[in-house]
Amino acid sequence: MSTRTDIVNRRLLKKDKNVESFWANVFKQFKRNKLAVVSTYIVLAIVLACIIVPMVSPYSLEQTDTANRAQAPSRSHWLGTDNIGRDLFTRLFIGGRISLGIALAVVTLECIIGIVLGTLAGYYGGIVDGIIMRISDIFLCFPFLIICIVIVSIFSSGPATLILTLSILSWPSIARIVRAQILSLRELEYMEACEALGISDFKRMFRHLLPNVMAYIIVYATLGIAATILTETSLSFLGLGIRFPIPTWGNLIQPARELVVIQKYWWYWMPSGIAIFLTVMCCNIIGDALRDAVDPKMKR
Repeated sequence: MSTRTDIVNRRLLKKDKNVESFWANVFKQFKRNKLAVVSTYIVLAIVLACIIVPMVSPYSLEQTDTANRAQAPSRSHWLGTDNIGRDLFTRLFIGGRISLGIALAVVTLECIIGIVLGTLAGYYGGIVDGIIMRISDIFLCFPFLIICIVIVSIFSSGPATLILTLSILSWPSIARIVRAQILSLRELEYMEACEALGISDFKRMFRHLLPNVMAYIIVYATLGIAATILTETSLSFLGLGIRFPIPTWGNLIQPARELVVIQKYWWYWMPSGIAIFLTVMCCNIIGDALRDAVDPKMKR
């Protein structure tokens, strides 16, 4: 019995070493993509600016300068002021805090739901798999943006409502990814070793199976942040997301619905549009680079 246990322990130790070498290889492959590295620095710079700028800015969120309403960028107001004299430079980075915070919260919550349900479906199979996958099919049948618009129109359009709505509607995608990986991993030899050791189902799923799926989850989360920012922007631009006086990148470009604003007051909407473009583009580049690093078929 001791000999069999030693063999099992050696297999598990070998598995752990393979996981470590896998992550080291992923990081090495990612560093070779110079565009992805630059994108990472840009995203970090945007996040740090959203944290630091509102703390050091001489203007508060709702402070107005009535003598300089609708003012173009100047030394006193680097990105100008809106129609009631609020500093748009400060509001841009406070809005970035909220937009990025919503995106991170949505991706975290949807990943938690999707990982748990996908792991259960992939590990147990049978009726559990059938029920969870049919529920995910129901969610995937509905047009995503239209359902979001209906829900936020019926209920309040605050941050909590938006986070819950986007999370509940988005979990089937990550659940299917996790399920597919678990279905293949549960048939490997080290899972037989876990069964021989008498390890519980919970530890098999979340300690020995799930760590091997984390690479795919990270790729999905990176791309999901970009998609969530765009969804929040779309809803806020239509007046159905986060509403004033709370600023977000989405409702900061809302004045651009008027032609006169586009033509004469570019500082109302262009800075937030550039921030959205840079953040979404960089997140997509990072996600693509991670996908290439994780997928063995993409490695040279």
